[in-house]
This record gives sequence, C-alpha cells and structure tokens, in this order.
Amino acid sequence: MVVRDAISAPDAEGRPRRVTRRFPLFTRDTARPEGGGRAAPRDAPAPARQWPVLAVLATVGIGLLLTALDQFRLGTLLVGVALLAGAVLRWLLPDVGMLAVRSRFTDIATYGVLGSAIVLLALMVQPDPWLVIPFLKDTLHFTVSSS
Repeated sequence: MVVRDAISAPDAEGRPRRVTRRFPLFTRDTARPEGGGRAAPRDAPAPARQWPVLAVLATVGIGLLLTALDQFRLGTLLVGVALLAGAVLRWLLPDVGMLAVRSRFTDIATYGVLGSAIVLLALMVQPDPWLVIPFLKDTLHFTVSSS
C-alpha cells in the first residue's frame, strides 16, 4: 500500500482514516475552477475546445490593433466589450475552458467591472466625448482646481 500523506494513511486495521477538513501535507495540484472543462468534445481540435477564450482574445487583439492604428476610442471600446462578452460567456455557458480562472462569481465580477470601466472610459475620452457625466467633470475641477 502506498501512503501519499498522513491524512490518507490507513489506521492500524487497514481502514482509511476519517475525513478531516485539514489540508494535506503536500499539495500535488490545484483544483480546476468550476466550468473550467472543455467547451467542445474531447475529439474536437484544440481551438474548438477553447473557443470562448479565443473569441475574447481575438476581440481584444482587434481592439488593440485598432488602437495602434490611431482609432483609440473604437479600439478601447472593443477591448471593454470583449471583457463584458467574457463575463456573459462565463455566466451563460456551463464549460468555458481556459476562460474560467477563478470561481464563476469572481470571474464574472472581474470581467464585468473591468469591462464596464474600460467602456465608460472609452466613451468619455476627450476630445468630443460620446458620454458626458456632469458630476465627474465638477469633481475633477474641484479636486484639481488651482487656488
């Protein structure tokens, strides 16, 4: 019999020890996040199995390319929309492959907050903002005003 750690070692009569809530002495791997399974069957090619994360990364890549081509507002808007789409995919699909990084709630909150912030900043970028929020302008003038 192979004993992996103190918790899995059998007692004197060969029965497994009672289950405890203590962590094992040595951790061999980490648990895959909920929903971290393949997004397509095992026999599908690798890109098809990871299509959710590839879709988000491709959209972010296009957004960064547009930003590099001097379309800052449109590029950053696309990056924010890609993160929001990642949050929606994480919420709706049972398995999203490598798009699952942490727990479902944490992933949705992270993608959603970052995506929303990037979209809002892209809409408010100067000159000629597409979205004007008056209290933010007043707050900025109040905090940065010169005496």
